[in-house]
Amino acid sequence: MNSVRIGFVIDPIAFINPKKDTSLAIMLEAQARGWTVFYMELKHLYLEDGNAKAIMHAISLSDDPKNWFKITGTETGNLGTLDLLFMRKDPPFDTEYIIATYILEKAEEQGAMVINKPQGLRDANEKIFTSWFPQCCPPALLTRSGDAIRDFLKKHQKIVIKPTGKMGGKSIFVLMNGDPNVNVIIEEVSKNGKEYVQVQKYIPEISKTGDKRILLINGIPVEYGLARFPSKNDHRGNLAAGATGKGFELSKNDRWICSQIAPSLVKKGLLFVGIDVIGDYLTEINVTSPTCIREIDKEFDINIASRLLDLLHKNSSK
Repeated sequence: MNSVRIGFVIDPIAFINPKKDTSLAIMLEAQARGWTVFYMELKHLYLEDGNAKAIMHAISLSDDPKNWFKITGTETGNLGTLDLLFMRKDPPFDTEYIIATYILEKAEEQGAMVINKPQGLRDANEKIFTSWFPQCCPPALLTRSGDAIRDFLKKHQKIVIKPTGKMGGKSIFVLMNGDPNVNVIIEEVSKNGKEYVQVQKYIPEISKTGDKRILLINGIPVEYGLARFPSKNDHRGNLAAGATGKGFELSKNDRWICSQIAPSLVKKGLLFVGIDVIGDYLTEINVTSPTCIREIDKEFDINIASRLLDLLHKNSSK
């Protein structure tokens, strides 16, 4: 490819946090290479007569927390004309998200390399996909049954319960056996038994080692990650929920977990993935819009976006 056209499907760019946003980091790296960068939201994608199309906004970017983007032009056309197309719309992973992956799958058929692969996004729910690697995970349960959750809680005494389609620590609760709020929390998270929820044994090591984010590019882990420590007033290891981050070098066990999941990630076309590890256990596999590039880059003076785009450029040029 001589002149690379790269697109990003993301949430409204005007409302991102430019100091922390991973999509912006990748966009800035693409722009630094002289590539043409396009920005889209879900509402800009559509199918017409079997063709995947979009309203695509060409943008210029700067690493300025007060003025990080400017739309320089707009074109309406086939998504297949893009060389690379990132799908980084944040959850909720709902029907609208799934429909968007169908459009992106058409774009893939028509010439664009989509990251991550649309079929892979549909196959690998971020909360549930860990169940394919039970050797890496804490005791876990996926269910709609309140009775089953209460039995699980009685067995393990302290558990985490979370919905399957949200992000950023939203609607995640820690339950202790005997807590008078157990029933109402189960009812709320499962929508009175109408929706599946993911339940895991609570891992106390989160207070010592944090909730570790590890990034993988084509199944190969970046050698450094970001451990997120819950605030004193919260149990969640999510930066969006007030956790603080500290860099770390991957341990032998971290690398073992990566080796267990890497073949499946590569097979599904999940080229850029962020996993969460607490203590010795894998807790989530984030495939929709993995974050923490900017924090890890800053702490260790590396350029993860450059590694990612090197790989994609090489593969899309074949």
